[in-house]
Amino acid sequence: MPRNILVTNALPYANGDIHLGHLVGYIQADIWVRYQRMQGHTVHYVCADDTHGTPVMLRAEKEGVTPEQLIARVHGEHLRDFTDFSVDFDHYHSTHSDENRWFAEDIYGKLKAAGLIETRAIEQFYDPLKAMFLPDRFIKGECPKCGALDQYGDNCEVCGAAYAPTDLKNPVSAVSGARPEMRSSEHYFFKLSDPRAVDFLREWTQGAGADGARRLQAEAANKMKEWLGEPGENKLSDWDISRDAPYFGFEIPGAPGKYFYVWLDAPIGYFASFKHLADQSGRIDVARFIDGTAAAGTELVHFIGKDILYFHALFWPAMLHFAGYRTPTQLAVNGFLTVDGAKMSKSRGTFITARSYTEQKLNPEWLRYYFAAKSNGTMEDVDLSLDDMIAKVNSDLVGKFINIASRCAGFITKRFEGKLAAPALDALATYRASLDAGEVARAYEARDYSRALREIMRLADHANQYVNDNKPWELAKQAGQEARMHTVCSTALNQFRVLAGLLKPILPSVAAQVEAFLNIAPLQWAQLTDTLPAGHAIDKYQHMLTRIERAQIDALIEANKSSLAPQPEQSSRQRHAEAQQKDAEAATTADAHIGIDDFTKVELRIAKIVSAEHVEGADKLLRLQLDIGEAKPRQVFAGIKSAYDPATLVGRLTVMVANLAPRKMKFGLSEGMVLAAADEGGKTPGLFILSPDAGATPGMRVK
Repeated sequence: MPRNILVTNALPYANGDIHLGHLVGYIQADIWVRYQRMQGHTVHYVCADDTHGTPVMLRAEKEGVTPEQLIARVHGEHLRDFTDFSVDFDHYHSTHSDENRWFAEDIYGKLKAAGLIETRAIEQFYDPLKAMFLPDRFIKGECPKCGALDQYGDNCEVCGAAYAPTDLKNPVSAVSGARPEMRSSEHYFFKLSDPRAVDFLREWTQGAGADGARRLQAEAANKMKEWLGEPGENKLSDWDISRDAPYFGFEIPGAPGKYFYVWLDAPIGYFASFKHLADQSGRIDVARFIDGTAAAGTELVHFIGKDILYFHALFWPAMLHFAGYRTPTQLAVNGFLTVDGAKMSKSRGTFITARSYTEQKLNPEWLRYYFAAKSNGTMEDVDLSLDDMIAKVNSDLVGKFINIASRCAGFITKRFEGKLAAPALDALATYRASLDAGEVARAYEARDYSRALREIMRLADHANQYVNDNKPWELAKQAGQEARMHTVCSTALNQFRVLAGLLKPILPSVAAQVEAFLNIAPLQWAQLTDTLPAGHAIDKYQHMLTRIERAQIDALIEANKSSLAPQPEQSSRQRHAEAQQKDAEAATTADAHIGIDDFTKVELRIAKIVSAEHVEGADKLLRLQLDIGEAKPRQVFAGIKSAYDPATLVGRLTVMVANLAPRKMKFGLSEGMVLAAADEGGKTPGLFILSPDAGATPGMRVK
């Protein structure tokens, strides 16, 4: 049945550049939207800049412009970056808009009428140097839960705890560096601790929508249980939704000098952007998507990062429900981005902005493909291994996909006036079987793009094998083989067309080039089982995608390196806190213990040893081909020659590190590492590779 879906992305804050970490969630959402549209569904895809709050106000003040001027400039920069990476919003709006003000006031008024808004005086930090109350994010100190240094005043980025800024230990003002004073001020609260809200959230966070799909991923639902507590327990606190002047935002109706906290009106920006789009088009019924009583037959899907799960899975649905609005159908939550296994770092040049990536002339579709290959529909962090990206893009996209057309198109143009022959249908049977089975479609729907790409690359391998087996370049030299060569090349280009369609949600620009080259209408999912008929004319082939060169990546890293030396305006307290943090990190590194986050960075997979052989010229190495559920086996050189006869290893299951950066050796590329045990004391000499229990299958994750 046709679906009607409103899709949103988390709103980027109008106080900074878009970087590669941001792009993970936006690319994941854009891929899903493009897939749904290829299926014939109606999707409205909107986003906006999150513009309100103290950071914008202070940055504008520092730059000598008005907040309105600042957010207008940043809006253009953000939209430019998203466009560069083919993140194709139907509308990109701003929370500083008439639509957003109207929705914020409407929701607030309805929550107030429901008895869920109250006022009370609170003790709040005040910066005596700047003469202003300090928002949560402008107070830093030690986390009251885990003791982590340099944490913001609303939640800890280390342990994930949420708390009041007054709970911080050794607080300082992030604005001036002064020690803040406690002063009293009247604030407005959304009564999230109200039993009505708690009961609703217990059901909503663990439940499913009308289609039976869970609203939250399993990891997110479990986190909600932790935050909500056990049945009969109430761990939620009321939510402070107001801020004092001076503040850039919307003033609360009937409360002069009081403003809506940015986190109240930010998610409302989804509806504001959608309303603006609807007003422009004149064809969209907004109520069908956002009215709590009229939303049957429509879906609302939010793509967000796990750092804002608390706001989107607790505050936001409770606000919507008790204001009479529809709640989200689904939250699609992504993890953080690491680069080469570590946090993005300015000193290492891996805190990479979207603008820098494009200025260095790197193809955005390389990154879209790599992020897709690392996305499995869960909240797991995505690691951008730069060496792995080079290897994967060059191998999959250039060596497998593009290679099909580049090997065959020239024969069609030169020998047959650019016209195809009827394809060999038996050679397309594997493709039809895959499409009929729906594996790629199910993977796209579940946002498990890595699974989709494994199947797509399997089909690409099949096409390349077909070309290798039939060798059109040799047929071209043989008399009487013209017709067969025509059929082989035409069949391969039909296979190439299907692959382009399957990859289109991930590689929209390349797909558009394929459509122009093959002289076909934009590819739709239902048409992928069709074939190009005999006599169909194609255009002259032009190369569509180049290889990544290591020099390009090195230049990108160098362009993003910057000093992390303390700035002059930093206070001595801030510098002391940074020094303490570095000492703590050094101590952690030296400690024999690691945290669970360290362990989960290592991707262990069950591997089947497909083949094993001696390596000529190597005293210790065996060359293994390991099946870990991917399109083709991985080659790994293992130093276990002294312990194993290769013949005894074939068919065995073992465990390998699957996300180790490929290592170029003189014998070839090693794409992982098998695990083996050894007695360092020498009492039990030898090496012993690890073997899983019965029932394990290639590709299973070891956790």
